Amino acid sequence: MNKMLIPLIAGLLCLSPLAQAEVKSLRGDRPPNEDSRPPIKPQYRKDGEVLPRDFVQQPPLIPHKIDGYQIDLRYNKCLSCHGWDKYREAGATKISQTHFKDREGNDLADIAPTRYFCNQCHVPQANAKPLVENTFQPVESLKEK
Repeated sequence: MNKMLIPLIAGLLCLSPLAQAEVKSLRGDRPPNEDSRPPIKPQYRKDGEVLPRDFVQQPPLIPHKIDGYQIDLRYNKCLSCHGWDKYREAGATKISQTHFKDREGNDLADIAPTRYFCNQCHVPQANAKPLVENTFQPVESLKEK
């Protein structure tokens, strides 16, 4: 294709009705206000406090903030407390044995590459107000009594 035609075609596509569709916020036309913003300083639970789960097989929630945690190919900050060689000293929950199995179920000597990036599944919880209405209810067997 002629290199001169590409910008022309791209420009024409931007003028199409699909490209001009209006993007809408989940809060509708209302501007953000104090009620819809998360707290300036979120409050986290005390470390060591197990957070309740809402569905079977839900990954455990993180009761502390993880701002600035380095998790990349060279280093994983979570392992400095939750690794099997450090959890007792840190008073933290140790990583589940399931994280030491590959996709075929074979046991590994180290954390499986598919489980290395903790915040793919585990998320911190704070007292932040939900940004959108949520009517989710936990399964009956997991409800706190």
